[in-house]
Amino acid sequence: MQVQTLQIREATENDLEAIIALFADDPLGGHGDTTDLDAQPKYRAAFARIAASPNETLYVAELDGEVVGTFQTMITTTMTALGSSSMIIEAVQTRADIRGRGIGAAMIGYAVERARTESMRLVQLTSNAARKDAHRFYERLGFAPSHLGFKLKLK
Repeated sequence: MQVQTLQIREATENDLEAIIALFADDPLGGHGDTTDLDAQPKYRAAFARIAASPNETLYVAELDGEVVGTFQTMITTTMTALGSSSMIIEAVQTRADIRGRGIGAAMIGYAVERARTESMRLVQLTSNAARKDAHRFYERLGFAPSHLGFKLKLK
């Protein structure tokens, strides 16, 4: 029996191809993600902006050295709640063929633990309204639906 080791770490530019493939393989995302080489400069520019930000971190989950998941965290400080800081988790994606093996739970658990360590007031995330399985998953992890979100598309 082969032992499989899951590691969660900050993403590097070398992980971009695998991260992009995760998003391009998502039929529900609707973000237009693609592995087309013509799109690479946009992804590389986004990675550079994230890497340069002191409040954003892009992560990958590796299973035996292969990228199988990704998520991003952002720290935001508001004047409400006595000027507290919160963590936002975005762009959570696990490779489709290995979902249900605890990788998503490990990624979320990692983010929540980081938020606790950094004394965040709360952790929040959004999920596409069509992702009913994801909603049940987040609720199993202790998240509760609390707000109604709105978006204004500019492009």
